[in-house]
Amino acid sequence: QVHLVESGGGSVQPGGSLTLSCRAPRMITSTFNSAIMAWYRQPPGLQRELVATITGGRNTNYVDSVKGRFTISRDSARKTVYLSMNNLRPDDTAVYYCNRENGELPWGQGTQVTVSS
Repeated sequence: QVHLVESGGGSVQPGGSLTLSCRAPRMITSTFNSAIMAWYRQPPGLQRELVATITGGRNTNYVDSVKGRFTISRDSARKTVYLSMNNLRPDDTAVYYCNRENGELPWGQGTQVTVSS
């Protein structure tokens, strides 16, 4: 019944890097290929926010706070979306989730990213 599986989080120092992965094993390949996929994050005590999106044609958009530091990408064969994060800052600390841009799939458990010295 798992729709989305996030992985790759961890604890890093400021300035460090991580790459997150999100598999969508239950999505039909054609549906995945056409879907606008997104990464979200939920900082401690705050609401979940949209971080980045990628269309089937690989057009991308980012929230201003991560532009130039994060890169979203996708692998159609693996039905996987990635989020490469560089120059991480303490305010990037959050649980990171992926979903369709409209958030319509059941949410996964997310992956914790902690940035601290």
